[in-house]
Amino acid sequence: MALDALLPPPLTRAETISAVVLDRRGAALRIFPVEDGKWRIRADLKRTDPDFIEALLAYEDSRFYVHGGVDPLAVGRAFASMISAGRIVSGGSTITMQTARLLEPRPRTLSAKIIESLRAVQLERRFTKKQILELYLTLAPYGGNLEGVRAASFAYFGREPDRLSPDQIAMLIALPQSPEARRPDIRPRAAVIARERVLMRLAASGLVAADLARESASYPAPDRRDFPGIAWHAAEEVRQQAPASGDIVTTLDMPLQKEIEDLSRRAAGPAADGVQVAILVLDIASREVRAAVGSSNRSTAGGWIDLTNRPRSPGSTLKPFIYGIAFDDGAASGSTQISDAPQTFSSYRPDNFDRTFRGDVTVAEALQHSLNVPAVSALDAVGARRFAAALANAGADLSMPLDADDEAGLAIALGGAGLTVRELGALYAALGDGGLARPLVWLKPDPKVTATSSPASSRIMSAESAGEILNILKAAPTPDGRMPASLTTGAPVIAAKTGTSYGFRDAWAAGVGHGHAIIIWIGRADGSPRPGVTGRDAALPVLFEAFDAIERIAPSAGDAVSERLIDTIAEAPPDPLRRFGSQDRPPQILFPPDKAEVWSDEGHQSFILAAEGQGRLQWYADGAPVPVNRAGEAEWRPPSAGYYRITVVDANGLSTSVGVRIRTPDS
Repeated sequence: MALDALLPPPLTRAETISAVVLDRRGAALRIFPVEDGKWRIRADLKRTDPDFIEALLAYEDSRFYVHGGVDPLAVGRAFASMISAGRIVSGGSTITMQTARLLEPRPRTLSAKIIESLRAVQLERRFTKKQILELYLTLAPYGGNLEGVRAASFAYFGREPDRLSPDQIAMLIALPQSPEARRPDIRPRAAVIARERVLMRLAASGLVAADLARESASYPAPDRRDFPGIAWHAAEEVRQQAPASGDIVTTLDMPLQKEIEDLSRRAAGPAADGVQVAILVLDIASREVRAAVGSSNRSTAGGWIDLTNRPRSPGSTLKPFIYGIAFDDGAASGSTQISDAPQTFSSYRPDNFDRTFRGDVTVAEALQHSLNVPAVSALDAVGARRFAAALANAGADLSMPLDADDEAGLAIALGGAGLTVRELGALYAALGDGGLARPLVWLKPDPKVTATSSPASSRIMSAESAGEILNILKAAPTPDGRMPASLTTGAPVIAAKTGTSYGFRDAWAAGVGHGHAIIIWIGRADGSPRPGVTGRDAALPVLFEAFDAIERIAPSAGDAVSERLIDTIAEAPPDPLRRFGSQDRPPQILFPPDKAEVWSDEGHQSFILAAEGQGRLQWYADGAPVPVNRAGEAEWRPPSAGYYRITVVDANGLSTSVGVRIRTPDS
């Protein structure tokens, strides 16, 4: 016992194993080699065909469950065979002795055999028979850089060793005896001969029918296959999160993941274009990641980058959250009238994507058609820094500059701050869950571990506001060739929003429906522009195809989350909400813009001052009233060059001022 404590068995090799990333049902997605390049996957008898175990023990160590590590009968038979044949026919090593040799390789000498025997007894004292068998099946050599029955089964049969045919069982038994000489991919004839020898012995012992053994012996040797490489980037992510190597069970769904990867490749088009398509699919109820594609093609530029985790301009995809918070503030509802007309917010003057304006529209129409000026007006009322803080609390960090004020932050409404696909996914999942944000879940919880606390959550908006936003988005225009939501019957309706970043660098589509939230990003990894490519034209059709895939592979029983939300879009708003900003919004000066320099012929030129505001507007230049001409316009004639303060006051007494400099030929 003292020696056992002083000289424990070396278990380093058994503990240095490949990470195997599994989907939520246990299917292998990706396998990582260990540092020395070996594929060494921890064996699990629960994942191993019991017929293989029975055949292995019958062939290698029939008294495995009886002996204490060394089998005297096997040693005696081996010695008798050596005397009879004049050479070593069998070594008499038990599975436990072979395991000791695999843990601590030594030259084949008599002294090494004695040490192996002592180590075998030691292993039997420390471990159960099941554990010893799993150690052996983890370390057994199968040629090249393959170790263990799971690695061999993946490499030669493309699957776990949980259901094996007789020829596969025989091959896996034959290879460890002489792994390099019998490698099926290099020496197929030697492999087939060795397999046949095993099959005949199994048939003689009654474990395989004779005719089946003969048929199995006629099969060609298997070729070596690639290890699973599904969910390439997601597997890297969970490997960083997992506490150790071995099997890592994720929340991903392999059939859906494969379908989404195929969709990403198709949507990316020719590899020469360098276009990548990142897709994230989330289960709203659990926040579990069901599919994640970081890029379409790893062989193209930027393909090795996980683009679900790179900040990009989100375009207009944050507009639903601006309006949702405005709804909570009581500043607006879906039916509130809001102006879509040229406006200047101090020095910031947003324009619509199509460079046209529609006048007065409802907030619902402004969101459905992604109008920019109304969204900036709403963000101005909410407060850009407050909005950014609300998203940060929900796990989406917009990374605004520290010195950015509310005026500078208004560009957030149009994509002026970076966001990742994952962060946007968390926001849209919250929108589908009554406005409640929670962290994304990549790993299945260990059933053996009791959770001590629930994941942190943060409310972005009320359930009522989230429901109204979803209803508005469900009525938004659909991709070409898709039935409008108002004409669909029975099928779950998708609430979708698109976005296009400045310079056509990023095309986005985000959607909620079928119990899932999906984010699509299309662009180039280097951020180079793709003129004319928009979220509506490029990303929205991909979003609808992704929802189609969910319905095919994991049909939902209905949109359980959104059905709980309240339908308020048809209700008339109370009087204070009939027009956005009608109560306390100051007038907006359209001309002259703040900090402008204006040229004038001294004493001769006048300027028409323009503003948008409530009721009759009164103008002042450095405190002096500006006269009104016959057309009712404020017409200002600066008396000389210099700096002036221009102020406008509306009927409610609210005012706005700008500073301008008048330049003349002599100034």
